[in-house]
Amino acid sequence: MNGYQLPVVGDQYSVISERAAAFHVRDIPVYGDTILSPMAAYSDVPCRAICRRFGSAMNYTEFVPAEALLRQPNPLWRRLDSHPDGERPLTFQIFGHDARLILRAAQRIEAWGPDIIDINMGCAAPRISENGAGVGMMRQPKLIAETFRLLTKHLTVPITGKMRLGWDDASKNYLEIGKILVDNGAALIALHGRTRVQNYRGLADWDAIARLKQAVSVPVLGNGDVKTAADIDKLKAYTGCDGVMVGRAALGNPWIFARQEREAITFKDITAVIRQHLQESLAYYGNPAGLLTFRQHLKRYLSGLALKPFLRPMLATEDVAEFEDLLGVMETAVPHHLPIAQLMKIPRFPLPEKAN
Repeated sequence: MNGYQLPVVGDQYSVISERAAAFHVRDIPVYGDTILSPMAAYSDVPCRAICRRFGSAMNYTEFVPAEALLRQPNPLWRRLDSHPDGERPLTFQIFGHDARLILRAAQRIEAWGPDIIDINMGCAAPRISENGAGVGMMRQPKLIAETFRLLTKHLTVPITGKMRLGWDDASKNYLEIGKILVDNGAALIALHGRTRVQNYRGLADWDAIARLKQAVSVPVLGNGDVKTAADIDKLKAYTGCDGVMVGRAALGNPWIFARQEREAITFKDITAVIRQHLQESLAYYGNPAGLLTFRQHLKRYLSGLALKPFLRPMLATEDVAEFEDLLGVMETAVPHHLPIAQLMKIPRFPLPEKAN
């Protein structure tokens, strides 16, 4: 854990309240049913902090290759940083294609304080899956069995897995793998309802998520095609899953974890969170790295709005003060009280004369 200082955030953005646990990961209670999905290059410490304020109930780190964790300290280790204010329960996600190397890596990072360690069996990126890691593990059921047997035998934290339906339509083996996971001690399974070949194309198979939930005795998280706040409850009702993982739909839209539709959010709400996210990023990465890293999120926050003339200079600057000035200029041009649904209908927001 690093020692950066937290920016101050108003209590109005903390929506996790004291209530009964939605489910347990073995003996660890999870107080909510919406969870930010692990996403490489996106679900870093600042992004997780913002999403957690709106209700993301369990945090997953970006995934890290097991081999990198067995070398000397390197930049990939930073993916397992945690927020100094705490983000419990915190799940470290790792991947690999050698059971004993995964065990050695997991034993090392267990001392770093995760609540849970998750094995990624869902990444479809060719450089990972074609080397037998990520969803490539699903083509090797014996490897999965050995990996989870070793991990649950030698570690004390719960071990979980995130997977897809299988490699392709002809080899959908998620039910077989689900049984293997449970038989070898997995405490939770997250299922993305697509195959490796689909990647993110086509429709997610919610029926498959329902079948897995009925087939296993551990909590199941459903993932795939959750695009709106309403989809969270639709997926839960359709599948009976214990919780819902939200990935791409949460980028620039942390309100989804509070079950608020983005179209109902005002521009004032958006700019307030932009400032908070930027401050989290600067506190974590420093200046100017925090601003540069934040750029990809800025585009997501403003998606669907005709703001290119404002966005271009904001994406180009490396100076925080200039960025904040440009944000202020944009705020003078956009009606701050209107919801996004109305703002999306406006074809152009003219630059103020002083900015021309």
